[in-house]
Amino acid sequence: MIFPFLTLCTLERKIHKLYYKYLLFDLDHTLFDFELAEEKALTLLLKEANVSEISSYIAYYKPMNKAMWESLSKKEITKEVLVKTRFANLFAYFNRIEDGLFWARRYEYYLGQQGDVYPFVPSLLERLSKENFQLYAVTNGITTIQENRLNHSPISHYFKQVFISDKIGHHKPDIAFFNYVEGAIEEFKAHEALVIGDNLLADIKGGIEAGIDTVWYNPDNKVNTLEIKPTFEIKNMKELLSVVLNIE
Repeated sequence: MIFPFLTLCTLERKIHKLYYKYLLFDLDHTLFDFELAEEKALTLLLKEANVSEISSYIAYYKPMNKAMWESLSKKEITKEVLVKTRFANLFAYFNRIEDGLFWARRYEYYLGQQGDVYPFVPSLLERLSKENFQLYAVTNGITTIQENRLNHSPISHYFKQVFISDKIGHHKPDIAFFNYVEGAIEEFKAHEALVIGDNLLADIKGGIEAGIDTVWYNPDNKVNTLEIKPTFEIKNMKELLSVVLNIE
């Protein structure tokens, strides 16, 4: 039985028996439960800042922060602007003047303590490792945060290498990010690789432009309104096993 959310490309891949070796996983919203981690970190930060209306602050911060990361992916702002201004803007909205960089550092600390992953993730990576796939993490983020979160998670040992945009100096979907990844992985072949992620712009567009097949992880069944076409679309990670193991 073919999973209903797999695209027609899946059928073609099965017929031709093309196999993948290098699995390039996005972290946030794909393996990491970022919503939970963000909520916990923001709550701790706002308590330190003596904020009483924590839910109101978080409700304003989340869409603002998401929009800033999307602007960063489009090169409309720099990482430095994002880091220095997002918390200054948050407090300013509630008529408080605060040092945005100070609170950015405090947030980095709190978020770095959160290694929450989705329940299916450890068993998935264990299965893929036993099947001799090479697993890599490819993530947009701040180096200290992502490294600390991995260290606090149960999955860091599964990855042969972790590629973080802040450390590389380029962000997904920039082709320079993926060129760096390709150059860093020994004997890497693009046709034997998959980029797996939830973000059409950062993960899927980036993979396509690098000549790498892509898996759009779409658990919420979002409608794709962009002219970005993933090789595969999956709703749950069991379907990823169907793609990479040629399971029908």
